[in-house]
Amino acid sequence: MLRFFWMIHLVVFTVLAVAVPEAWAQQPKSYECYRAKTPVRVDGRLDDRAWKAAAWTTDFVDIEGSVKPAPRFRTRAKMLWDDEYLYIAAELEEPEIKATLTKHDSVIFHDNDFEVFLKPGEAPGYFEFEINALNTGWDLYLNKPYREGGKADNSWEIPGLKTAVAIHGTLNDPNDKDHGWTVEMAFPWSAFASRLPVAKPEIGDQWRVNFSRVEWKVGQPKEDNWVWSPQGLINMHVPERWGYLHFRDSRTVAHGPASKQQATLH
Repeated sequence: MLRFFWMIHLVVFTVLAVAVPEAWAQQPKSYECYRAKTPVRVDGRLDDRAWKAAAWTTDFVDIEGSVKPAPRFRTRAKMLWDDEYLYIAAELEEPEIKATLTKHDSVIFHDNDFEVFLKPGEAPGYFEFEINALNTGWDLYLNKPYREGGKADNSWEIPGLKTAVAIHGTLNDPNDKDHGWTVEMAFPWSAFASRLPVAKPEIGDQWRVNFSRVEWKVGQPKEDNWVWSPQGLINMHVPERWGYLHFRDSRTVAHGPASKQQATLH
């Protein structure tokens, strides 16, 4: 009889383990965001001295995690902060750089894009920003996730936002092979106050953050969604699955030959 109950327990445990997506069993990733010691020039090139102190994230994975194939192209990001801004940079490998949308607040993910999701505190609201290779942006605020009845507020703008894109190849030219594009952003701390009482962080504070890359493939009706911290399902609007952003004091990085922290696209 005891053996029978152990067998039932084992069967139930196995069924539950299979039913839970692998990515949901993973812990959200973490990033140590260091205070910039020198000014950051937002030009999209990521070659400022300050960026040498910022580590790259791990390479992006499919939004559902390791249960899906690895992305075709590499994507990674890094972050810094100072008294005025949160700085975010990203490097997107792309053999054919394409973008068509030029109007601010277009639905940017209809192009290949890079997306930032930020949740500063315990309130249910959070912020989203999308950008394409033409440096066209879409900023929006959600008072809570869509699944909880949240509404997208497209009227939220980011006064003082700085963005820049550097193209490593040629834009909208299918006749050659490109290396990719890099993007750089500076979000002023004051930009969030119209929706949430967000103050400049202190050393040791923690936010939630995730990044997404939407990539369209000719002949494939659905877009690919590649992210830093896997969501476990095709939905970026589950903030509890986002990674952790830890604000740290500045650090010193030894200078030497080509560092792994430098951008690799040329």
